[in-house]
Amino acid sequence: MSTLQSLEIRPAAADDLDPVRTLLADNDLPTSGVAESIGDFLVAADDSGIVGVVGMEYCGSYGLLRSTAVRPEWRGRGIARQLVERIIAKAESRGVRSLYHHTTTTETYFPSFGFEATTRDAVPSEIQATDEFREACPASAAVMCRRCVA
Repeated sequence: MSTLQSLEIRPAAADDLDPVRTLLADNDLPTSGVAESIGDFLVAADDSGIVGVVGMEYCGSYGLLRSTAVRPEWRGRGIARQLVERIIAKAESRGVRSLYHHTTTTETYFPSFGFEATTRDAVPSEIQATDEFREACPASAAVMCRRCVA
């Protein structure tokens, strides 16, 4: 198995689309809208291919943090944390005011990145209009927000 030293975290390219969709689907995560925003995804890859992914969907001055997934044999090595930290930094460098995350499984993980619980009604209309927000997660999913700029 490859080591973390052989791992590269980089922006996703168009030819990463199929492996990204496969990794998301293998983890029961939504793939709707991935093709349209693949350029705003980050991947962790080694010689064997993509082992981790995270995405951001930009909506005006807001960002919707998309699904984060790591292949099972690579879990527990901090790859998801590196991916999330880098995508947050990228969003902040673009001047995003707030990030939102809609989840049924990670509501206890994302507070470590500064996300706090919020209500669906508090989410900006630009984020509410995304397929990810409207269709990919059930209405009972937790909604989280991270303020980036005062």
